[in-house]
Amino acid sequence: MDITVKKIILHGKEDFSKIVGEVLRSLKVKEVADNDTADVDDLEITNEIIGRKVITRIKFTAYGEENSSVETSIINLKERYGAEVNRLVKRNLYLLILDAFGLEPVPYGILHGVRPTKIVQRWIDEGFGVTRQGVADRGKISRRIAEDFLTDIDKASLLTEVSVSQLPIIRTGGKKIVSVYIGIPFCKTRCLYCSFPSFVLPKENKVAEFMTTLTKDIEAAAEEIKRYGFRVQTIYIGGGTPTALPEQFFAEMLEKVSDKFNGAGVEEFTVECGRPDTITAEKIAALKKFGVTRVSVNPQTMHQRTLDFIGRCHTVEDVTRAFNELRSAGDWKINMDLIIGLPGERLADFQETLTKVLELAPDDVTIHSLAIKRGSKLQMNLADDINRPEDFDLPEDEEVRAMADYAAKILRGKNYLPYYLYRQGYMSGQIENIGWCRRGAESIYNVQIMSERQTIIGVGAAASSKVPDNFARKLLTAFNAKDLTTYLRDIDKYIANRSNILAQVYLPK
Repeated sequence: MDITVKKIILHGKEDFSKIVGEVLRSLKVKEVADNDTADVDDLEITNEIIGRKVITRIKFTAYGEENSSVETSIINLKERYGAEVNRLVKRNLYLLILDAFGLEPVPYGILHGVRPTKIVQRWIDEGFGVTRQGVADRGKISRRIAEDFLTDIDKASLLTEVSVSQLPIIRTGGKKIVSVYIGIPFCKTRCLYCSFPSFVLPKENKVAEFMTTLTKDIEAAAEEIKRYGFRVQTIYIGGGTPTALPEQFFAEMLEKVSDKFNGAGVEEFTVECGRPDTITAEKIAALKKFGVTRVSVNPQTMHQRTLDFIGRCHTVEDVTRAFNELRSAGDWKINMDLIIGLPGERLADFQETLTKVLELAPDDVTIHSLAIKRGSKLQMNLADDINRPEDFDLPEDEEVRAMADYAAKILRGKNYLPYYLYRQGYMSGQIENIGWCRRGAESIYNVQIMSERQTIIGVGAAASSKVPDNFARKLLTAFNAKDLTTYLRDIDKYIANRSNILAQVYLPK
C-alpha cells in the first residue's frame, strides 16, 4: 500500500535526506504532484543528535488531524560514528512510519545497501560471532543483523549463510591477485526493464571501430598486469551481450582476451552468452577453443508471451536448444538467470519456469527480482502521462516474495546452495537477487566483485576498475564511459585513469 504525501519537509542541522529517502521508498511513502489528492498533507521529519542520543520526530496532518511522535536511540561508540548515526536515523524513522501509518515491516528492514554481505564479513574480520575454534556462530550473527537492521530473521539467516560461505573464496586472493572484466556494450534488442549501458548492435564498421579501441584497451591493461606482476584469478566478459557480436568479431575478441589474460593461474574464464538466439555453433566452437570455463544462458522466463512483451527476441525453444548445445560441446559450468516479478506473471507462471529450467540441470541458477530502474523503458513508461501501472500487470510484493520462497524451497531440495547475494533499489518484493549453485560450482568472479576486496581491472565500454586501498581503508575507482561514442573518443583518458589508481596502491615488480 502506497502512502501519498503532498509535501515532505526535513528539519535539523544534519542533512539526512539520502537515508530518509531510502526509508520512505522502502515503505512506499512518496510525494505526489500539487494537484493530486494525498493521504497526508505534510510530513515533517526532524533529526537531532544530542550527546549519544539520536532523536527523530515526525509530525503530519491527515484528514484534518495533526499527529506527532518521537523515537530515540543510543549511539554505540564501538561502531564507526558516521555509519552508526545513519543507521539509527533510519531505525528511528522506520519505526515511526510503521506505527504512524499502520504499515507492515519489509523483509530487509533498514538494510538498504547493494552489498549487505560486506557488513557481515567485516564483523567476522573484527571477531564478532567467531568462536575460539575460529568457527562462525551463524545464530549469533543472524540475531545481530535482525536487531541492528530490523530484518526478518529468515533474511538475516540467509544473509549470514551467504556471507560465511563466501569467505573461503574471498580469502584465496592475495595482494597481487586480480580479476579482469571486459565490457561488450551490444545487444540485439533492448529489454523493457533494462537500464544497462548497452546499445542495439550497430553496423559492421562501428563494431570494427569498437574492436580496434577495445584491442588498445586490452593491451594497455595487459601491460599493467605485467608491470605489477599480477596474477589473474578470473576473467569475466559481460555486457550487454558479448555473443551479440558477429562470429568473426566474437572469435577475434576471445582470442585477444585469451592471449593477454588467460595464463596458467586463471581459475575461471566466464562469458555471458545471455540471449539464447545469439548462441551459434561457431561461437560455441570459439568459446571452447579459447579456454572458456563458464557460460550463461539467460531465459529470464520460460513463457513466450512474457518474452515477447519484455522485448526478448528469442523463443522458449531457443533456450533449450542453446543450453543443450553448450552442454554437449564443453565441460563448462552453465548459469541460468531468471527474473521474478515480470509483467503478467504470477506464482504459477514462475513455478512452471523453474520446473523447465531445472529439467536442464544448470550448475548455477540466479534468481533476480525485477527492479524498475531509472533509464529503463519500463520506468519511463510508468512515469509518463499515457501508460498506467495496471497496463503492465506487475505482481504485488507479496506475490513476488512467494516466488522467491518457492525458488528457495525447490532449489534447496535439488541440492543447490545460496552463494552470492546483492540488492538494488526499487526491487519488486523488497527482497534480493541471489545466486544458487551446486556445491563447487560457485562463480569466483561473482563473489569477488561483490566483496570489493579484490582488484578488478575493467576493460571496455562501461567497465569499471576497482582497487581496494587497505591502508587508507577506501576503494579507488575508475569508470570507462557508458556512452559508446565517448568511450571510443576518449580511450586514452580511461586508460590513464585506470593506470593512476593502480599506481596509488601498488609498486612495480
